[in-house]
Parts: sequence; structure tokens; C-alpha cells
Amino acid sequence: MRYLPHTPADIAAMLAVVGVGSLEDLFGSIPADCRRTAEMQLPQPLTEWELRDHLERLSRQMAAGPEYSLFLGAGSYDHYIPAAVPFLLSRSEFATAYTPYQPEMAQGTLQGIYEYQTLTARLLGMEVANASLYDGASALAEGLLMAIRITHRNRVAVSTAIHPLFRQVVETYCKPAGYELMEIPFDATGRTDMAALDQIEKPAAIAVQSPNFFGCIEDLKAFAEMARKKEALLVATFAEPLAFGLFKNPGSQGADIVCGEGQSLGLPRSFGGPGLGMFASRLKYVRSMPGRLVGKTTDQNGKDGFVLTLSTREQHIRREKATSNICTNNSLCALNAAMFLATLGGTGTRQLARLNYDKSEYLKKELCRAGFQTPFAGPTFNEFVVKAPRGFASTYQRLLSKKIVAGLALEPFYPELHDHFLMCATEMRTRREIDRLVKEASV
Repeated sequence: MRYLPHTPADIAAMLAVVGVGSLEDLFGSIPADCRRTAEMQLPQPLTEWELRDHLERLSRQMAAGPEYSLFLGAGSYDHYIPAAVPFLLSRSEFATAYTPYQPEMAQGTLQGIYEYQTLTARLLGMEVANASLYDGASALAEGLLMAIRITHRNRVAVSTAIHPLFRQVVETYCKPAGYELMEIPFDATGRTDMAALDQIEKPAAIAVQSPNFFGCIEDLKAFAEMARKKEALLVATFAEPLAFGLFKNPGSQGADIVCGEGQSLGLPRSFGGPGLGMFASRLKYVRSMPGRLVGKTTDQNGKDGFVLTLSTREQHIRREKATSNICTNNSLCALNAAMFLATLGGTGTRQLARLNYDKSEYLKKELCRAGFQTPFAGPTFNEFVVKAPRGFASTYQRLLSKKIVAGLALEPFYPELHDHFLMCATEMRTRREIDRLVKEASV
């Protein structure tokens, strides 16, 4: 009973209250063929030091920085996190309850979320932002559902140059609800094919990612014009928000809804999570927006105060018609991003974005000199696609043995892109690491 909080007497008392005789009876409504009858095949228990040794052996099977030189992005990026950010985030005041329902007791939490919303709206060029969603994929899916609610149409056009995992989540959200997904292919430049989009009639939304999965910068202004022509909404998504420190943000290009992944803003990769779903829109659509919203007001003494606002959208009022069921991600990841952006400031964000651009352009140039091809023309940010020389698959494994992760093979996601790899270089990759990759790949 060491790790179990309830004694047999506690359990018996609770079962008596709900009117069942045993724990088995408690789950009697579950069909027999859905229950596990055999014992779970678990290993014998380990002591604390044996368990630590076991976890260390497992960790050595994974390629992780800084031991490995990672030229791998694809939606999760290796960025430097200023020491001030995790130090401040570790303060106990920020490990708060899930939702600040009592504003008089949670002014600090609410103000922190409000600051995050303000920074997000400025970064993305939008009028209003929410308190964050779970991750970029769910943010895109919620953005498309929001467009469906606004336009009262049941089909959406989604670019195949959007992150493949984002598109899987969109399909999971939309298809069971009966919404039609129309795919827009990418063209020879690695960008979304505008001509193919022109053939799609009456979509609720047009979803485009910039920089897209291949690192290419899309012409969002042209897609915004196409959306107006079709009386649809442009949903612009992203996986690398630092790009907006260098390139024009989606709001300035005419996007109606902007949503994506904010992991780059001070969140460690942590073997895949947690992420940060950033979400913003035009103010006129705010009542259809998912998630929580923090507003600023004044109290009877004229002092600033912060509250959860537009609560009529929420599930405790609108039940099944609520738009905020996705809620927040406990706000801690959002606060992390706000601290990161505030630490960098506008100038620092621009400088960091430029450094990322320069590093990836240097890698691109050197790989081309080593015999790789860049099939997609046009500007990129952080990452780009190369077509590798024949036999690179074995070279990739040799590089891995030298603790170099040479990008991501694209064929599992795009079968037509055989021998194509997505390469990434952030500010964390030194010139020495880049030169070593190119030298080893040329042998």
C-alpha cells in the first residue's frame, strides 16, 4: 500500500456510497470483450539505482544534443534558451491551478496570460490572440473548425505543404464530423499550387503554412486575395514563429486566422513535448474563437484588473455549442514563450531570425558545392530540401555513427520525393559543425 492513497476500508466506504459491492462491479458496464483478462506482462521491480541505470541505457539509444550535431527541424527546433527564462519559470508562483476561475485570487496568472496574448498578437500581426492551445496541430484543426462556424460551409482546402502531422490531426478532427478535406498539391517550386486551388469551389477556409514544411516562404498575400475571391477565410499556420522576426507576418499579408506551433519560443524539445498552440484572429471573429481569453479592465478604484472574458463561449454556459472546449495548456508553456519574447525584445528577435537564416543559407551553399541539389527555388527559413547524391542512405547511417543527424528523409511523408532530405540549421549549429557535416557527407 506504499504508493496507494486509499486503504481497503476507504475503498469499501466509497463503493458503498455508489452502490456496488466490488471494484469489478464498478466497471461492469464495460463489455466483456473489451476487458483485459490476462495479467499484464511486467518486468520485476527494480531498486532506485537499478532503475536509474536502466533509464541511462535507454537514453544512450537516442540521438540527442548536445552530444549529437542535429541538422533536424521539421516542426521541432533546437534554439538557445536564455538562462533567465527557465530560472523565472521555475518560480513556484507560476505552477498554478489549471484555470484561473477566481480572478481576485489569480491576478498574477491572468496578467501573465494577458502579456502572452499581447506579444502573440504583435508577433503574428493580428488583433486578438487567445491564451494558447495544446500544440500547433490542434491549433490548425481548431482554426479550420472556426472558419467552418463562421462561413457555414463544410469543406476546407488544405495545402499538402503543411506539416504532415498537422494534416493528420486535421483529418482526425474533421472527417468524423462530416467535413470535407480538399488537398492542394505543391508545385515544382515547393510552394502550394495556386492554380490547383483555383479549381476548388466554395471552401470555408484555405489553409497554408509559411514557412511551409519544406522551409519555403509562401505568398500569403496572393492566397488572401484568392480567399476573398472565394468568400473564404485564409487560415495561415506555421511551425517556426521566429521566421516572423525576418519575414512579414501573416496578419500583414491578409490572413484571417493565424495558428501554429510556438515551441521555438523558449520551450525545450524534450523528446517531443510539450508544445504550444499559438492562435490569433481578426477581432470581428473573436466570439467564434476557441480557447480561453484574458481581458484587461479597471476595478472600482481605477486600478488595472484582469479577468477571463467572453465566457459565454464556454462549456459551462453553452454546453455542446461551446467553442472553448480545447481550453489552455495550463498557461505555463504560454508564459514560457512570453518570457522568451520579452527577454529578446523586438531587436533581439530580428537578430536571432537573421542568424538562423544566415546559418541555413551557409549550409545550403556548402551542400550544393558538395554535390547535393536544391530542387525548390525561392527563399527559405531555417530549413530547406536537398536531393542527395546516389547512395546517400548508407552515408546517412555512417554520419549517424559519427553523431551527426543529417536531416529528415522525406520519402515516408512524400513518396515522390525519393532521395530528398529536409535539412535544418538554427543558431545552435556552429560553422565547425556545418563544415564537418559537409566534409563527412562528401567522403
